[in-house]
Amino acid sequence: MKNHINHVTKYFVAVLALVWTLAANAALPGDWEREQSFEVSAPGLLKFSLPVETLDSARAGLEDLRLYDDAGNEVPFLITHPAPARKIIQAAKSFRVQLNGNSTIVTLETGMTQPLDGVTLDSPAQNFIKAVRVDGSADGKSWQSLAQGQPIFRQPYGAGQMHISLPAGVWRWLRLTVDDQRSQAIPFTGAQVFAANTEPLSSEFQSATIIERNENPGETRLTLNLGAANLDVATVQIETDEPLFTRSVSLIVPRITEAGIVEQIVGQGVIYRVAVEGQRASTNLFVPLAAQVRSRELILLIQNGDSPPLSVTGVRVERRPVYLVFLARTAGKFHLLTGNKLCPAPRYDLAALGADLKNVTVTPVTISAPAANPNYREPEALAGLEVSGVALDVAGWKYRKPVLLSQSGAQQVELDLEVLSHANADFSDVRVMRGSNQVPFIIQRTSISRGVKLAAFPLKDPQKTQLSRWLISLPQPGLPLTRLTCVSQTPLFRRTMSLYEQRTDDRGGTFRYPLAATDWTQIMGIQPQEFSIPIGGRLQGKLLILETENGDNPPIELKDFQAFYPATRLLFKANKGEALYIYYGNPRVPPPNYDLSLVAGELLAADKHTLALFPEEQLKKSSWAENHSPGSGGVVFWGILAVVVVGLLVIISRLLPKPPAT
Repeated sequence: MKNHINHVTKYFVAVLALVWTLAANAALPGDWEREQSFEVSAPGLLKFSLPVETLDSARAGLEDLRLYDDAGNEVPFLITHPAPARKIIQAAKSFRVQLNGNSTIVTLETGMTQPLDGVTLDSPAQNFIKAVRVDGSADGKSWQSLAQGQPIFRQPYGAGQMHISLPAGVWRWLRLTVDDQRSQAIPFTGAQVFAANTEPLSSEFQSATIIERNENPGETRLTLNLGAANLDVATVQIETDEPLFTRSVSLIVPRITEAGIVEQIVGQGVIYRVAVEGQRASTNLFVPLAAQVRSRELILLIQNGDSPPLSVTGVRVERRPVYLVFLARTAGKFHLLTGNKLCPAPRYDLAALGADLKNVTVTPVTISAPAANPNYREPEALAGLEVSGVALDVAGWKYRKPVLLSQSGAQQVELDLEVLSHANADFSDVRVMRGSNQVPFIIQRTSISRGVKLAAFPLKDPQKTQLSRWLISLPQPGLPLTRLTCVSQTPLFRRTMSLYEQRTDDRGGTFRYPLAATDWTQIMGIQPQEFSIPIGGRLQGKLLILETENGDNPPIELKDFQAFYPATRLLFKANKGEALYIYYGNPRVPPPNYDLSLVAGELLAADKHTLALFPEEQLKKSSWAENHSPGSGGVVFWGILAVVVVGLLVIISRLLPKPPAT
């Protein structure tokens, strides 16, 4: 009996707990999709770091973040993004250069009374690497060693490092001794000194996943998944086992414009591991960023020049915390809400916080993982991307490609050569269709270069034996190519290479349209380099001509022709198993006008499924007017012209006087 009573008691306690939980949850608004909770042990001003999961589940500017107490009352708060103070940089007060045997001595008066932590030298010299020793002094007489063997360098393809980091300290004078023992002295024209940041900021490192690697000519493109959106990234660290290297690195984020998604450079730097003879190797693997990355994706563009691609074994990002500050009037449970796509940013009267927020200490708070808000109601106005767009009559489109979805959610499909050839140059005629309805999408233009191998045939002209020509056949007409490459095993030559396109005029005649011209030099004993010639603008046909004058030299041999074009993607949202088609090939249609504010942000932040395109389906033949637009010409044109001429001759013959009868 006693056990039965205990069992009943436990049952009622559980029921009461459930009722209490439901009552508390019922107090939370239903317009927010996700909820997190935490406990506050005592009332007062509280400051804590927002978890990565909270940043990831909120909108880019945290406009949808809300704080509620357990009674369902909205609590005002303040979000702070700590950032280092703007670094003070100024030219040295005085600057003197002295050549001293095997070294160059640069003496400068800093002009700074606060601590400094770096100096940058100015020089017009190119292609050098030197070691620098730095001494500091308060009076210009007694010197203290600050740094030894620091490298400065510049490389032919643009990588350079002229900044020297120093331990923070107050130094009225600096003396930099540049080692010239193993290379010629270089000129120095000035210097800038950098004040040290006096308030250190907390940060933490987290690994990023390399989800895509593309090797473009002369550069490596790495697409990173940071694991969360809306991170305040201070620096990016590249991990590599390469023993010696120098590389320029650009950090790129996708940016939403009215024309689609384009790539924007938000940070640049130089990574290196160099060793000047007689000195230990110096390494820098950090690229500064100091910006919020609103999507989960960050792109690294590594410039390799003529060097082989850099082996990257991993990437880490240094993240600065984002703090939430609020006044807890009582102890107890509080709730963070995120996931409202329509709400405006809150506007609170924060006078009640009162205290100097800079002096509020950070309190460790255990916050639960984001969970579904049981009261959440998806607003009807934003069924959003799950609902098809307006109906569209596709009778005017000439081509389509089927797409089969294997997973639901955000989708990514890259346009292939057939689409690039038959679609309008600005992709204004591209549509994604589900049945008779459009699927809203956004175009993403990338810095990825896709290569395609080409067939090339030498053209010999008995009348011009000093001219070498190659006829190059493209897989499709009208491609948006950016460059043409090839290689030669001829060990020694210098040529001017000219590239033309074989085009047709209004009357059907062919002519050569110049595309580019550049010099190519190959020196004996040096590893042959790939030749690259740029192509600007969209091509018209399928044939290119590469030619060069040999003069009195034997012809050169070329092989391994390739063309490159930029990768363009469509991003949209769809469900598993839906039959979708990509339509294109309608030169008269205006571009679609989707609401990018509903499409782009969600698609950029989401993990996307990569889709493949099926073979092209031709829906209708091109009309005569389309086939004979200016520049196309053809047999039909000459046939019609011949009929007109014959008709005119008949009319003229009837108008002429008849010969007298005999």
